[in-house]
Amino acid sequence: MKAVRFLLLVVLAFSASAALADEHNAFPGYKGQWNGFDNYEFTVDTEFGARPCRVVCPKEPAEGNPWVFRAVFFGHEPQTEIAMLKLGWHVAWIGYTDLVGSPENVSQRNSFYKYLVDKGLSKKPVLLGMSRGGITSMNWAIANPDCVTAIYIDNPVLDFRSWPGGFKPGKPSPADWQSVLKSYHLTEQEAKEYKYCPVDAFGPLAQRKVPILLVCGDSDHVVPFDVNGKVLYERYKAAGAPVELILKPGNDHHPHSLKDPKPIVDFYLKAWK
Repeated sequence: MKAVRFLLLVVLAFSASAALADEHNAFPGYKGQWNGFDNYEFTVDTEFGARPCRVVCPKEPAEGNPWVFRAVFFGHEPQTEIAMLKLGWHVAWIGYTDLVGSPENVSQRNSFYKYLVDKGLSKKPVLLGMSRGGITSMNWAIANPDCVTAIYIDNPVLDFRSWPGGFKPGKPSPADWQSVLKSYHLTEQEAKEYKYCPVDAFGPLAQRKVPILLVCGDSDHVVPFDVNGKVLYERYKAAGAPVELILKPGNDHHPHSLKDPKPIVDFYLKAWK
C-alpha cells in the first residue's frame, strides 16, 4: 500500500511539472531563444505601470517548479542561470536598473512574483543579485522573508551611502544617487541617516535562517567589500543565521560570479532540498 501511495505521489508531481511545461506557451509577448532555452519577453502590470519581463524556461521543469529570481543586468555572467536551467529551473527577471532597491522596486517585483506563482512556479524562489542587484534582491527578501529559499549576491551594494552616495568608501555616482533620493523619497540628509539598508535591516531573514551566499572581490573599489559584503557577512553570522563567503583575492568589482558556477549551484540545491 505504501509503495502504491509513493508511486501515486511521483506521478502527480510529474504531471504538475509536465503541465507547467505545456503552459509555457501561455506566456505572452515575444518567444525567442536564450542560450538554447525558450525565452519569453513581455510586460507585467504593476501599480507603477507596465514593466518589461523575461522568463527563460528549462527543457523539462524540475519537481516543485523551482526558479531563479534575477535582479537587474539580465544576461551578465549568466553561467549560474544556464547551469540551473539545465537542471530544470526557470529563470525570471523584471526590468529596471534605476530604482536601487527602493519601495517602488520592491512593489514591482511583488507584482511579477505573484504573476509567476499564479503560473505555477514555486512560492519560494532563489534570488540572484549582482552589484546594485544585491540591494534589490535583499530589500525584496527582507520585505518578503517567507517567499525566499536562498540568496546569492555578488559584489553587492548593501548600503547606498557607499555606492552610489560616496559618503562611505565607494565610488560616487551622482546620477544614481539622485535616483536613490527620488525613488526612496528622501532628502539627502535623510538618505545619509537612513537605517534600513540591508546591512542594518536583515533581521527578518536572519530570524527565518534564510541562507545567504556572498561572492566578493576583496579589492572592489566601486562597492568596497569592507562596508558592504563584509558588514552583512559578519552581522548575519553573529545573528546565528546561515551565511557563506567566497572571497576573491585581488579582484575588483568585475568580473562578477565564478568561472565555474558549481559552488553557487551547490548552494542553491542544498537550500532547495
